[in-house]
Amino acid sequence: MAIPGLHHFVQETISKQVARLYLWPQTLDIPILDSSIGAVKKPVGILHVKVLRAQKLLNMDFLSKSDPYVKLSLGGDMLPAKKTTVKMNSLDPVWDEDFKLTVKDPEAQVLQLHLYDWEKIGAHDKLGMQVVPLKLLMPYEKKELTLDLVHSLNPNDPQNKKPRGQLMLEMSFIPFQEDSIKFSGPLSFHERKESISSLSDDISLRGAGLLLVTVIAAEDVEGKNHTNPYAVVVLRGEKRKTKARNKTWNPKWEEEFQFMLEGAPLKELIHIEVKSKKRRFGFRSKELLGYVDIQLKDVIFNGRINEKYHLINSKDGILHVDIRWKVI
Repeated sequence: MAIPGLHHFVQETISKQVARLYLWPQTLDIPILDSSIGAVKKPVGILHVKVLRAQKLLNMDFLSKSDPYVKLSLGGDMLPAKKTTVKMNSLDPVWDEDFKLTVKDPEAQVLQLHLYDWEKIGAHDKLGMQVVPLKLLMPYEKKELTLDLVHSLNPNDPQNKKPRGQLMLEMSFIPFQEDSIKFSGPLSFHERKESISSLSDDISLRGAGLLLVTVIAAEDVEGKNHTNPYAVVVLRGEKRKTKARNKTWNPKWEEEFQFMLEGAPLKELIHIEVKSKKRRFGFRSKELLGYVDIQLKDVIFNGRINEKYHLINSKDGILHVDIRWKVI
């Protein structure tokens, strides 16, 4: 490199040789959300499921009969599965238990049903499963089903040849009033639109529905000891909590919570707290950064509110929430 006139030539040669040894990064574009999927993310109705009974279930216990229960969930739903009670020592259990699940895409979603044998210690044994596509249901129409239980949905699974009993249930899909005209059904478009518009305001205000609470973000939430904020939503004794955002005064959550209500909460408040938590030396300390109580009456009458609220017991804290009410 010190020889006059060769410096540039040697440097260029070395660069070319070394460059051949490099593994250059490749660009790979991966779409994380198709635009067509985003259009069906919001709830459009409620699936009513009544788990009636089962018969001729497998006996998984040695000295007694199985202790069956059913887990229900919708495909593509991130919410925890719902469960029936456990019927002890029975191969022909009767439940007659009602469940409500939020539907986002009735054309694509399926109801997943899994039966288990409850065990006091250890894993619960699988008794069988089955699925029901929601597109088989007509809006507002109650459908009774008798399902043959299988081990899995794999058609080549040899364990599917073994009889596993049957599960009986009732199902009906009830669209929200504002979404009713989107779905085909036994009524013509004109008849359904006319029947929906004839519903009284009293039914709209007092009927069952779904309250959707989206905690969007907060601003200027400052803790005395630490600031790792998260939000807690409380309604009718039910609590929902966002994830914590570490070391920030301006957290962004954009997390949605659903509350299924039998009647419109005309005279109720929803309580939202912003807290901070920190773990040190094995101990967890919590601190209240502020809270707000929101009258739900305005949400019921207007269908939706999207507002920023000043947090109580906070110097400059602001909480941004979006709340919607969908009537069944």
